[in-house]
Amino acid sequence: MSNCLRIGMLIALCMPITAGCATARKMAATEPAAPTFTPSPAPPDVQTAVEKNGPDDIVPVSHETDEIVQDLEATEWTEAPPSHNLSLDDLQAMALEHNPAIRQAMFAASKAAGVRTQVGLKPNPEIGYSGQQIGDEGAAGQNGAYIEQTFVSADKLNWNRAVLDRDVQSLMWEAEAQRYRVQTDVELKFYDALLAQRRLSLAQDFREVAQKGVEIAEKRREALEGAKPDVLQAEIQLTEVDLIIRQAELEFEAAWNSLVAIVGLPHLPPCGLAGDLKVAPDGYDLELVYCELIAASPQLQAARARVDRARTNIGRQSIQAIPNLTAQLGAGHDDATNDAYVNVQLGLPVPIHNKNQGNQQAAQAELCRALQEVQRLELATRAQLQQVMRDYRVSRVTIERYEGTILPKAKETLELSEQAYAVGEFDFLRVLTVRRAFFETNLKYVESLANAAKAAARIDGMLLTGGLNDVPDFDGDDGLRGQALDGK
Repeated sequence: MSNCLRIGMLIALCMPITAGCATARKMAATEPAAPTFTPSPAPPDVQTAVEKNGPDDIVPVSHETDEIVQDLEATEWTEAPPSHNLSLDDLQAMALEHNPAIRQAMFAASKAAGVRTQVGLKPNPEIGYSGQQIGDEGAAGQNGAYIEQTFVSADKLNWNRAVLDRDVQSLMWEAEAQRYRVQTDVELKFYDALLAQRRLSLAQDFREVAQKGVEIAEKRREALEGAKPDVLQAEIQLTEVDLIIRQAELEFEAAWNSLVAIVGLPHLPPCGLAGDLKVAPDGYDLELVYCELIAASPQLQAARARVDRARTNIGRQSIQAIPNLTAQLGAGHDDATNDAYVNVQLGLPVPIHNKNQGNQQAAQAELCRALQEVQRLELATRAQLQQVMRDYRVSRVTIERYEGTILPKAKETLELSEQAYAVGEFDFLRVLTVRRAFFETNLKYVESLANAAKAAARIDGMLLTGGLNDVPDFDGDDGLRGQALDGK
């Protein structure tokens, strides 16, 4: 019984030493990251989070996960009709709140932040009981307790967190890029829907012209100045306009459905859109726009953060071969001699065969690939900008020609033709041709306005589209911590 009491007392003495285990997470979260490399700056939202929570407690979302899950489960998909016409700003604000891809990107960064915390945690100490020579010549033998701790060398844990810091920053830039994609897609779909709305309005206005043409044809026939075929041709044109109106209604419905899908409210009932298709005069300079894109594009910022990550990982892998120290302290009682004793053990692996040379080579290759990815994105940005800029300038030239020459002449031609037909100077077929030309000219003008507005939206949106595309996920794990603790 006395031996059991002594063993219990020894274990109790070891317990206060291990009390620091419970605070290991807090300690790891307050240690500075490896200062060797400076990552790309985080987006404004991330900087706000860092200022609020501290650089070692990055919270990339502003609400708790449980609250978000409850909010998603409680989402009501029978939205009430809007009480007013929706503007582009209204729809973009709704999209930032409801588009799932934005939240998905934010949670990917939050996932990386969780792993970042994990890879910097210190190893837990180990406590145990040690018994030797028990029952030798009827004695209780040597009984005691021990505590063992691994001391990670070369600041590996902070280097681990420095590597994952860059992953978090990269994914936060991806989340920022996703916001741009959603906003740009909403703007593009808004202009598609606005174009359909304008086309419907033009068709309805032209229907009045066609209806007036039927009435004039009827009056001329009744006055014996026209013929029945003229009336039939006028009625055919009116029917064609009715068909165009129906087609425009269907086009608006389809454009609206695409728009609200990007917004994240697929059951939002259709309503009118407030806005116009006018665009500012051509003020884009290709080289200046390209330089701005290269400097500010969140997609490129994410790629540069991955370069920083690769550089940091090279530093991390270069210190892996420095061995960790494992220390063990034990105390006990020898029943044979009735003496107390203390044991001390120290050990570390000897890096003879494994110097982490393979991982260092892989880290170098990762850096080379990341640098090439930045160069590829810069070239792809230039090529895409050239194409979008061409579309914008072609549309601008078309708009200027329509506004300056074609539309005024088409309107004048229609008015003169109607007057000439009313007094019998023009035949009816000629009037029908002029009417259709006037309508089609207005349609082409509106389409040019929409094309210019959409090209400008792509430029202003940093060429980022794909608001419902799959977003990058964090595909890493806490393997760096295991590597650090293994020490081999």
